[in-house]
Amino acid sequence: MASLSLDRQRTALLIADFYGAILSTLPHATERKVIETTQQLQGAARQAGLFVCYCATVFRPGYVEISERNKVFRERKHSGQPPVSDPVQLIHPAVLPRSGEVVVGKHRVNALYGTALEPIWRANTIDTLIILGYATSGVVLSTVRYAADLDYRLLVVEDCCADQDPGVHDFLTQRIFPRQSEVVSAASVIEALKP
Repeated sequence: MASLSLDRQRTALLIADFYGAILSTLPHATERKVIETTQQLQGAARQAGLFVCYCATVFRPGYVEISERNKVFRERKHSGQPPVSDPVQLIHPAVLPRSGEVVVGKHRVNALYGTALEPIWRANTIDTLIILGYATSGVVLSTVRYAADLDYRLLVVEDCCADQDPGVHDFLTQRIFPRQSEVVSAASVIEALKP
């Protein structure tokens, strides 16, 4: 396999829905050392000067963004749990954003739908997206499909993604994602980012 080539000035790393409350307790993430591997990749991306971004799903009081027709989120609206409106509060403490790194709150599964990420990337001439996070079948899948339609070059970092269902993770990374993205390891990205 040919070595990975990246234009640092045109590449963004998206750490998507990397939730502290879930990833620390998820067997699929723990067994595969997803948190530690993501930390290493985040450090390499920062050192290489990549545009590092984060997203997490947040809502206003009363969950006003959620329609009763939304099967994914409507149960949350009626859960009685207070919503979190600050995305940084949800991000795993091992990979918290630094000052100046872009963090967006989203109200749907897809990281680009209704958020400022795409205009920010366009304004900064980003055409390559490295994506990772939780869940492989959620934010990663939705964002890959949408970003592919926007003509981004996409790299999914397989060993920095996790899902409640490891079989679904494997199916997506082996059979579905390769149709629209390159499925890569953190090690291959880190190697490509070396001076």
